[in-house]
Amino acid sequence: MSQISDVKAPSTPRPAAAKTPVLEVENLSTYFFTRQGIVKAVDDVSFSVFAGEKLAIVGESGCGKSMTALSVLRLVPNPPGRIVAGRVLLDGKDILKVSEAEMRGMRGNQISMIFQEPMTSLNPVWSIGNQLSEAFMLHQNLSQNEALEKSIEMLRLVKIPEPERRMSEYPHQLSGGMRQRAMTAMALACKPKVLLADEPTTALDVTIQAQILDIILKLQEELGTAVVLITHDFGVVAETAHRVIVMYGGKMVEEATAEELFARPLHPYTHGLLGAMPHLDSMDGRWPEARRLQEIPGMVPALVNLPKGCTFAPRCSFATDECRAAFPPRVEKGPGHYAACWHSDRLYGGG
Repeated sequence: MSQISDVKAPSTPRPAAAKTPVLEVENLSTYFFTRQGIVKAVDDVSFSVFAGEKLAIVGESGCGKSMTALSVLRLVPNPPGRIVAGRVLLDGKDILKVSEAEMRGMRGNQISMIFQEPMTSLNPVWSIGNQLSEAFMLHQNLSQNEALEKSIEMLRLVKIPEPERRMSEYPHQLSGGMRQRAMTAMALACKPKVLLADEPTTALDVTIQAQILDIILKLQEELGTAVVLITHDFGVVAETAHRVIVMYGGKMVEEATAEELFARPLHPYTHGLLGAMPHLDSMDGRWPEARRLQEIPGMVPALVNLPKGCTFAPRCSFATDECRAAFPPRVEKGPGHYAACWHSDRLYGGG
């Protein structure tokens, strides 16, 4: 494979260095116990994020991105799911060990989430104003009138027109873009330390996508919030992220700064994902061979029946008996650049 050099690397400035991460996830594993067997939805995932930093988690559908976020927030449906191992440290405190009552006080206050589909996340029988003001009354002990004023202010911040009128409307009365704005307002209402954004622009047209991302990032910069952005869109990653984690089959297979990942991906799966991105200079009618989209052969394996060894081996042209025998450890291949691959040096003709 040739090096991917024509993908524009991000130019997002990095935040000032912080001494300790605001969120640390250590060896997190979440399994679902089903009749068909054990589904390893999240398997030994570790990462950290600092105040003001934007971390992207990317991968195909079913790779464990969303379940990682739900595990961090302790929202895994039990049964059949259960967090079986790991720690989640928020400002040094393991939130997997706190009581459910304490965790409810932390959700939406210290750590918050923008869900993928607002229509299924918003309460259909509560007005937008009631749902938004509830966060202020619950977490900041404001009176109802104070909470309603704060809610109008938040709706105005996320650029919802006529916010006073929208307060009395219900989710079904808003467009998809309006609902996503309302979800963003709710997630950021109490100025959380960490924001998990799970595909926040899914099913929106490109113009609205850009507006929603711009709102999230502007508010994030103003509040100093750490953002974990879950997406499958490398264009969004290139525009926003400081660091990137690539997941496959419930596991982390690569981690690097966004600049380094785009310039030199060191896992065959990451290389394949970037190779599948369309390039504007290919759309001139000629489609030169070098610009053809590269497909990754095969299918994502079922998490209930993962292959032995490296989970990507059945789809990888570099796979050997070593790959099929054992999953490779995550190794630092360069400064801050980790990859779980036995043969990452062969991607660029090194062996």
